Amino acid sequence: QVQLVESGGGLVQPGGSLRLSCAASRSIFNINLMGWYRQAPGKERELVARIIVGGSTHYRDSVKGRFTISRDIKNTVVLQMNSLKPEDTAVYYCHWSAGGLELWGQGTLVTVSS
Repeated sequence: QVQLVESGGGLVQPGGSLRLSCAASRSIFNINLMGWYRQAPGKERELVARIIVGGSTHYRDSVKGRFTISRDIKNTVVLQMNSLKPEDTAVYYCHWSAGGLELWGQGTLVTVSS
């Protein structure tokens, strides 16, 4: 069974940067969409950014201009997060849609605090 493995979370001060990465445990074909969601304590999971393969990228308004999502030829999806704010604190989840499957990572905690 294929798994998505995330890395790169941690503690950072406000204004700092973090880089999250997500890769699959084996090759996956027919990937339609790759993205990142987050869930803060007591809140619902929300979309942060996504790439429609062969198409466009989308960001939630609160991260536009600060976060960048990208994908490399090995199908690693990266979320570069700059100018982090305390309200960005959450567990971040990688999500892929591929060949009718909806795949989720286990989550990685991002804490923005001084």
